[in-house]
Amino acid sequence: MAPLVLTFPDIDPVAINLFGLQIHWYAIMYLLGFAVGYLLMRRRLHHEPYRSITRPKPWTSSDIEDILLAAVAGVIIGGRLGYVLFYRPADYFADPLSIVRLWDGGMSFHGGAIGVVVALAIYAWRVGRPFLQVGDFLVPAAPLGLMFGRIGNFINGELWGREAPADLPWAMIFPTGGDVPRHPSQLYQALLEGLLLFILLWLYARKPRYRGQVTALFLVGYGVFRFIGEFFREPDAYLGFLSLGLSMGQWLSVPMVLVGLVLWLWCQGRAVSDVGVGDGDRVESEESTITEASVDNDGDSVDNRPGSTRAHRRSADDDV
Repeated sequence: MAPLVLTFPDIDPVAINLFGLQIHWYAIMYLLGFAVGYLLMRRRLHHEPYRSITRPKPWTSSDIEDILLAAVAGVIIGGRLGYVLFYRPADYFADPLSIVRLWDGGMSFHGGAIGVVVALAIYAWRVGRPFLQVGDFLVPAAPLGLMFGRIGNFINGELWGREAPADLPWAMIFPTGGDVPRHPSQLYQALLEGLLLFILLWLYARKPRYRGQVTALFLVGYGVFRFIGEFFREPDAYLGFLSLGLSMGQWLSVPMVLVGLVLWLWCQGRAVSDVGVGDGDRVESEESTITEASVDNDGDSVDNRPGSTRAHRRSADDDV
């Protein structure tokens, strides 16, 4: 009996055609990602430490709008330049004007991530907030945006997977992928880098963490899940496999994981907490027990963290 192979659904990449104005599904996925991110960040305003912070000013919905605007600019500029530099530098240097033709496609997540880091650093400097505090606020909302982006890749029938076993029940033949059954790797990545990473980050960020550790977990989590997903994704035809049989996406993920691990350990060592940072440096609420200090009978400050020998916690007004 012939194996069952799914055929890619015939989805028009143009979702809406209104009097000659074409709106593509991919653009709609981007908009959905930013909209969901906005709603999640509004929810984050009610979580610690952001509901308690009052210096240099309280976190409000206007901060979300500014961060979202900065993130959009970072994603578009960084994503495009990253694709140009990481994947097809010779082609674009031969035709520099093609760099601005975004409608032709070509975006890099790793470039977009660098763009967002730069944009957030500028925003943090402008408003006087610690950069890592801003990063911790944003990153739990990011994975669902990545999930919508991968769904957009699937609808466009692009970035399909490697050849799959013929008996794989969900193996699929893509219009531009030849007559061989392939992994729908866009959906794998939507689940890994999107839904699963969102769940892990959201739960992790709901408990008190040292400043920067939520950002660090995002870097590690995305890098690991992207590395895994790339084993099922067909490498770009103009690059193929690189050293050690890895793809460009995997090689770009390695430093991302390493930076995330180093950042997490560095933040753990600095032990700066934003929980309970309000007027008069009031003592943290019961949710901030990770850094709360008590006073012993001799009047000396003692850190209650298990196994810790610190005499006091670092100031939460530190500017990193």
